[in-house]
Amino acid sequence: MFRWLENRGSFEIGAAESTTSSTTEEEMIWEMRHGWEDLYASEEYLAILTTAFYMYYTDKRHDTGGNPRELEPFEEWRMRDRLKTVSAALAICLNIGVDPPDVIKTNPCAKLEAWVDPSTHPGGPKAMETIGKNLQQQYETLSIRTRYRQYLDPSIEEIKKCCTSLRRNAKDERILFHYNGHGVPRPTLSGEIWVFNKNYTQYIPVSLYDLQGWLGSPCLYVFDCSDAGNIVNNFDRFIEKHLSEQEDIKAKDPNAQLLSFSDSIILAACHEKETLPTSPELPADLFTCCLTTPIEIALRFFVLQRPLTSKITIETVMRLPGRLQERRTPMGELNWIFTAITDTIAWNTLPRTLFKRLFRQDLMVAALFRNFILCQRVMRVHNCHPMSYPALPETHHHPLWQSWDMAVEMCLSQLPAMIEAQELRIPYEYQHSTFFTEQLTAFDVYLRSAPTKNKPPHQLPIVLQVLLSQVHRLRALVLLSKFLDLGQWAVNLALSIGIFPYVLKLLQSAAIELKPVMVFIWARILAIDPSVQTDLLKDNGYMYFMFILTPSNPIPIPNVSEHRAMCAFIMTMFCRNFHQGQVVSLNVSPGILDSCLAHITDTENPLLRQWACLCLSQLWIDFPEAKWMGIRESAHIHLCDLWRDPEPEVRCGMVYALTTFLGIPDLTDQVAAIEEILATRMLLMSGDGNIMVRKELLVFFSTFVKRYEHKFVVTAFESILEEKDMLLSPPRSDGSENQQHHSRRNSLEDLVDTSRAISASSIFQAIWKHLLILSADPYPEVSRNAGIIVDYVLTTLMESPLERLTEDAMKEIKSTHTITPIQITPNEITIPSAMNSPRTSLPPSPKKENYLSTGLKKTLSVATSLRKLAFGSGSSPEPSPTSFGKDHAKRDINYLRANGLHRDKLPGEWNQPPDQNDPLSSSGAYVGAKAPLSKNFKPRCMEEVPHIPLESTFLAWSMEYFREPQMRPNEADEPGSADYNHRLWRRTRNEKIITLTQPQKEEAGTGRWDVSAGSLNNGSQPTRTCFHQFEDHLAVADDRDTVCIWDWAKASRLSRFSNGNPSGSKINEIRFINEDDQALLLTGSSDGVIKIYRNYEYESKTVVLCAFRALTDLVRSNFNAGLRIDWQQGQGKLLVAGNVKVIKVWNAATEISVNEIPARSGSPTTSLTSDQVAGDVFVAGFGDGAIRVYDQRLRPQDAMVKVWKEHKQWISKVHMQRGGLRELLSGCRNGDVKMWDLRLDESINTIQATRDTLRTLSVHEHAPTFAVGTGKHRVTIFNTNGAPLSMLEPHASFLTLNSLRTTPISTTSFHPHRMMLACSSLNNYHINLFECPTANTNAKIISWDGDTTRPPLGSARRPGAPPLELRSGESRPSSIRSGIAGPIPGPIMPILGPPIIQQKRQGT
Repeated sequence: MFRWLENRGSFEIGAAESTTSSTTEEEMIWEMRHGWEDLYASEEYLAILTTAFYMYYTDKRHDTGGNPRELEPFEEWRMRDRLKTVSAALAICLNIGVDPPDVIKTNPCAKLEAWVDPSTHPGGPKAMETIGKNLQQQYETLSIRTRYRQYLDPSIEEIKKCCTSLRRNAKDERILFHYNGHGVPRPTLSGEIWVFNKNYTQYIPVSLYDLQGWLGSPCLYVFDCSDAGNIVNNFDRFIEKHLSEQEDIKAKDPNAQLLSFSDSIILAACHEKETLPTSPELPADLFTCCLTTPIEIALRFFVLQRPLTSKITIETVMRLPGRLQERRTPMGELNWIFTAITDTIAWNTLPRTLFKRLFRQDLMVAALFRNFILCQRVMRVHNCHPMSYPALPETHHHPLWQSWDMAVEMCLSQLPAMIEAQELRIPYEYQHSTFFTEQLTAFDVYLRSAPTKNKPPHQLPIVLQVLLSQVHRLRALVLLSKFLDLGQWAVNLALSIGIFPYVLKLLQSAAIELKPVMVFIWARILAIDPSVQTDLLKDNGYMYFMFILTPSNPIPIPNVSEHRAMCAFIMTMFCRNFHQGQVVSLNVSPGILDSCLAHITDTENPLLRQWACLCLSQLWIDFPEAKWMGIRESAHIHLCDLWRDPEPEVRCGMVYALTTFLGIPDLTDQVAAIEEILATRMLLMSGDGNIMVRKELLVFFSTFVKRYEHKFVVTAFESILEEKDMLLSPPRSDGSENQQHHSRRNSLEDLVDTSRAISASSIFQAIWKHLLILSADPYPEVSRNAGIIVDYVLTTLMESPLERLTEDAMKEIKSTHTITPIQITPNEITIPSAMNSPRTSLPPSPKKENYLSTGLKKTLSVATSLRKLAFGSGSSPEPSPTSFGKDHAKRDINYLRANGLHRDKLPGEWNQPPDQNDPLSSSGAYVGAKAPLSKNFKPRCMEEVPHIPLESTFLAWSMEYFREPQMRPNEADEPGSADYNHRLWRRTRNEKIITLTQPQKEEAGTGRWDVSAGSLNNGSQPTRTCFHQFEDHLAVADDRDTVCIWDWAKASRLSRFSNGNPSGSKINEIRFINEDDQALLLTGSSDGVIKIYRNYEYESKTVVLCAFRALTDLVRSNFNAGLRIDWQQGQGKLLVAGNVKVIKVWNAATEISVNEIPARSGSPTTSLTSDQVAGDVFVAGFGDGAIRVYDQRLRPQDAMVKVWKEHKQWISKVHMQRGGLRELLSGCRNGDVKMWDLRLDESINTIQATRDTLRTLSVHEHAPTFAVGTGKHRVTIFNTNGAPLSMLEPHASFLTLNSLRTTPISTTSFHPHRMMLACSSLNNYHINLFECPTANTNAKIISWDGDTTRPPLGSARRPGAPPLELRSGESRPSSIRSGIAGPIPGPIMPILGPPIIQQKRQGT
């Protein structure tokens, strides 16, 4: 930094016609201006400046405009058609001792049936009873509630009777039919199964067709027999036959009761032509044992498949201790792991709908299909391939079976020691499996590996099983919350797999450590599916969140305010469209009303304030009792205190809550008074800079208008009459009444005095005028919505009894609308029509005395009619006279005089802007451009009848916060992402530009600036130009309302669009903001409107990001300074001034005017500049030649700390450099350019830059140079010592060559870093670019081919370099590159990192 200051001494060049103050030239060379050199000598302060940059207007509210995104299709996760297997028929056909004719058994062979050896039981019947009893017990481990009936060696009659009886009793529930055909022939090719006759002398076939008819549907079939595939293959054929017969019956008798066959499930032991295993080491009913006793079969299978000998035998395995229901025992733990693995295998292999049907609809079906997955693995080893209907894919090769084998091996390795300890009766400490710990770790790895919707986690069913364990529960919930944070798809996935019963049950837990994660999980669930309200109501689950929300309950958890914000959201969704939820929330003690009112004052967490407001809103909707309680607690008064909240979302929530507060059915005087007070407070927010707040305000107004519709109809009617009177008989300039109007008024029947009109000085008149203003709002959606309300009122007016009078008044208005607007002398102030350009700064004009036509009968009292229409047929008190007794026009003149627009002591032209008399470009050749709209803007269909109240979208928009990832950084902050690579490239390019341009400043102070760098044909008259700091972008505003964006390096136009200015206004200011990253374009117009555009360089993608009326009381005059702004990137503040008495300070983060500093001048503000580093001091130039210095740190009344009055004419420009010596220069229209030091009372140098009119003054941000444009078509560049460097004459067309000396300069501007100047002249559409040639002028900057898969060339990180950091939010420190600094408290969101070379950021 200080190296450049030393070299600055070489710029001592004598300046012609310059004067210097008492401060020596040597001191000024070696010191930074204004005494700031000590500040920059502080390493700590410089470290703050170079830490981070801050971006504004990049939040979600700007990107969406408060419009919620379309919700993704929601997958129904609840099983609406949940079934139960209520009855089961166990048909066991063994005929012990007699082998069927088609079966040849080996010796030895499998004997066990239901783990019973028939040969050990003498007598067939006893063995059959034992087998049947065991089989029933095995099934009871799967479903204890099912009613089982055993049919041992049944006959066909028994089968028929059993099946029909079961279907009759089960009704629409499921039946289980288990068939063991080991003692009968195989099923036939047509699918018939075999039973016995009564004497057991014959095998009787049972047709599958008949069996289907007896059992009906829904039904679950289990066929344990050889050739079972024949049954499955024929099942569909017989179903189709049944359906065909049902259709015939329906055709004959529409009232006939029909059977259903739509839900049938089959489990078969093998394919056709396959024989069941007969190995003596396996049970004969291996298929049944797999389905009913899977752990025993799995252990036996594990031992049989081990290639190495071991002490663990089949007999030993069967001694494994524990019970299936006890998860802490070895047997229970294996069963737990088996359930998790089979569930996970099914989840990962089956379609979602099939998984839900088979594994979530019926507990019996789910258990059998989990065990069927084991069947596929076990039986295929023995050349049997089980079948199912619907068919399941092969799962025997799934990797999770390896995890199962490992878990079994870990368990069985301890079995000998456990048996020994059991025999010795000594305790043994069982080492539990690490399966669930490892799976949770795998799930954690998945969450860290950029999970996506197309790659769901395999471990999700296992995570749900882990929730059953207290040991792993907390970790599982934390990982589950991280998964749900991924977005809606993750919540849908978790709900569909069955998370909800687990988290619902955990609401009964009192564990403190679970509360934070439970609150987060439930917030995510309710954001996706609010229908769980009824589940929260059961067992008082909502009290879990009410306890945390209550401020008096101490919750020992970190970030308690954030969790209370989530609880407020949960209670909001609990009350939303759920009256029972509203009732219990209101009546609980302590109530939700008290809790929310306490939280709206929370200064730490804006999210909590926002959702406390929204929670109140949902409590009040259609619930008068809650509104009356709110009145008793003064809730509406407390909410109104949030109108200046620094967070726009909180202000929106407050307006939304008060909108729902309106509408108590019993409209008493007390209620009406309260609602009018609320409406009065809402009027204060009509000038809010946030578009969402204004949209919500219109929803409030529309609700208020609908509630008091007749009063607004009368107000609109009287407004039309006032407009008519103002057009027909305007007041004189001295405030006296027009005599013609006076005589006309006396000639009419003076039945009603408009000064005593019904709506005079009422809240209804004020709201109506604000609605008219908002209908001309610069933001498209706001103006559209306000137009709907206005049109609704006017439509209602035209349908009222006042229709004829309204039509007459409208005709008179239309007939006089072509008359030139009234001119008020001596300043020729245009008073616009109240209907076309309403204003809020001046008091409303009093109504004229008569608004009745001469043909009106004396017997008709319009006043009475209006009062009846507004207040009903009852009598009402006489409205008080208007509080504004003075004439409107007279007040206008007094107001203008107070602003110093009368300057009789000075020549008039001295106090006029240099471009006052510039003609507009020819309208014949001018081609208008398309005005960009807001994102997702939907134009209003004018054919539709306007309808109010408007529908708010704020709650739906706010809910999206809990659907979006919050735990992960933004993609732009993720190294390797496309956004990150773009940002990294931009940072490297920016640093390269700074590195290349800093040495050029030394040569710029002595070199020539007459080298042409190009010429751009703008196609219209340029009046304002602005260079981007780093992009090759030049923004150009013309003399109408069109903005062009040029790539000056390629001499190509990138985009062209209209700023949408109303007639008579133009663009006064144009700026780039957020230049360190993705810049936005800001425009300021002479009507006081600020607009911010995104994607300004792409004509088809340009959108209005933000638009608001920064000054609402600009007065149009011949001395109009329009709108003057200065943007402070580091502080995030916008200084705004013009033809007003104050200088407003708008905060970009809060989007409200945070300060109104009295200008202390009667002249308009013509220029603003500020210290871009600390941002506290700013300087303003005025039309009378005065320059004033203000300090924002002081009270507004004391903010003006210095005034200089050396200039005597209009200040064309005042500017303070961002870098260099921070020179402060001012230019006056008489040609004087002065340099100032904030510490001194006099200028330190005066340069007579021209003897002609000084039209423009531009100062380079870092180099010691400035340029002036004159009225004689000349641009002169000086250094700050006053030495002229170059004199330029911009491009002129052939037709204007002879009149160059009368063609003034219209605009000049320096590039912030490069030694480049843009200039243009009047009556010429070209923009001329000039540069000062230096040693490295032609150095190339890094370019990128756009490949987002790798960082751009030259963007490699330096060793030890800090991470990229860019920030978005309130005013904070930033880089010297943008000239910004100064920490201010506020929420911080990281965005871009420190510079590579700190000194180069400083620009010194």
